[in-house]
Amino acid sequence: MKVAAFIPARYASTRLPGKPLADISGKTLVERVYERAQACELIDTITVATDDERIFRVVKAFGGEVVMTGAAHGSGADRIAEAVALDLEAEIIVNIQGDEPLISPGAVDSAIRPLLDEPAVDISTLKTAITTEEEFLDPHAVKVVTDSRGRALYFSRSPIPYSAAPFSERKTLPFKHIGLYVYRRDFILKFTGLGHSPLEDSESLEQLRALEHGHVIEVVETEYNPVSVDTPEDLEAVRKIFSAM
Repeated sequence: MKVAAFIPARYASTRLPGKPLADISGKTLVERVYERAQACELIDTITVATDDERIFRVVKAFGGEVVMTGAAHGSGADRIAEAVALDLEAEIIVNIQGDEPLISPGAVDSAIRPLLDEPAVDISTLKTAITTEEEFLDPHAVKVVTDSRGRALYFSRSPIPYSAAPFSERKTLPFKHIGLYVYRRDFILKFTGLGHSPLEDSESLEQLRALEHGHVIEVVETEYNPVSVDTPEDLEAVRKIFSAM
């Protein structure tokens, strides 16, 4: 099966305008993400999906594949669905966040494998253990609870699962969801055509739309913990990491 990775990249950003073109040790953020995707063993093609001519030109300049999409998409999945319609051969679609220049190729490959091995899985994603109470209580850190097979039961911004014991005395650690998704081609095209669901709107988490419609989400555990670029402070922190490499 052909595995096609897409990196959604939009210029507009409330906290960091022009983020995909931000310089990180001589290369743009979008190129850094692209390079990490190239290191994945299971990915056959990589395409940046953007609504901005500046990003388009930069990707072309470093030799990457890029497609123009509409500007009105509400999420990266919507932007990717438009791009997927242009790639008729791809059977498995990887949505790689465009703001993670340190994304782990091994973690990406681990998220792809369930769709290669298990026909019942429509989507796969990642989780990593939460080790601090501060992150457990942070609504920006999305928590996930899975069943005994590693399939998602629920995602929430609330601290789940509840425990009466203090965080330091928990017998098992909770998990944070990592927002990398792998979809079957037919599923992402169907998924983005569905209307928003009640739980999705309540939590502002689009993956709940899939659960509410009865789809299986495989959640793979990884030690990878994302370093995302969302603010100018994040950008400076990432620049320091690259300068030390």
